[in-house]
Amino acid sequence: MSKKITTLLFDLDGTLIDTNELIITSYLHTLEQYYPGKYKRDDVLPFMGPTLHEAFSSIDPNRAEEMIQVYRTFNIANHDALVKEFPGVLETIQTLKDKGYKLAVVTTKRYDVALMGLRLTGLEPYFDVVIGFEHVKKVKPDPEPIFLALEKLDSKPEEAMMVGDNFHDILGGKNAGVKTAGVAWSIKGREYIETYQPDYILEQMPDLLKILEGEANEENDTLPR
Repeated sequence: MSKKITTLLFDLDGTLIDTNELIITSYLHTLEQYYPGKYKRDDVLPFMGPTLHEAFSSIDPNRAEEMIQVYRTFNIANHDALVKEFPGVLETIQTLKDKGYKLAVVTTKRYDVALMGLRLTGLEPYFDVVIGFEHVKKVKPDPEPIFLALEKLDSKPEEAMMVGDNFHDILGGKNAGVKTAGVAWSIKGREYIETYQPDYILEQMPDLLKILEGEANEENDTLPR
């Protein structure tokens, strides 16, 4: 029997908070300045998940840092107007905290911007640790940020689960030896996240409570495979 889960690690964007519109709009605003009329909404979806450096370097390595600055300026200016919470997230996180679970955010975005989202949605007080882009040399799917979060929480991989909406989260979790849960509300779709074979699929965040309590049954999509 596997060891009881005591520790939960969450991706931020697209998992805990709905930053989809903010990210898409920020990419389109930036790319329109450099490549007028070339990029549409569907064109920027693949950039959601990787770091800004990875995304913009894939377009133009020589101007990546310049484009990142344009992106960040727009993103921060429009952050509070476009970010919202996903249904059931705050209540679930509150319940997990009350039950004594150790909670951390492991994100590929900058720490200060991650805190903006957590504060805006009322989630900040519930997380013991927030691992941002600048805290590690390698981001997800490398296991380094997950290992760092576990170290700070004094937890072991076998008692932890990584919850996320992108392949970086699922593969990062697998690489770190933790359980993984993909969220069906990923902007890329349930089938996308399923292809990476997470241990669980969450249709909504409260499903996590059922899984942790061992209440899922074979007729429910949240069952382990």
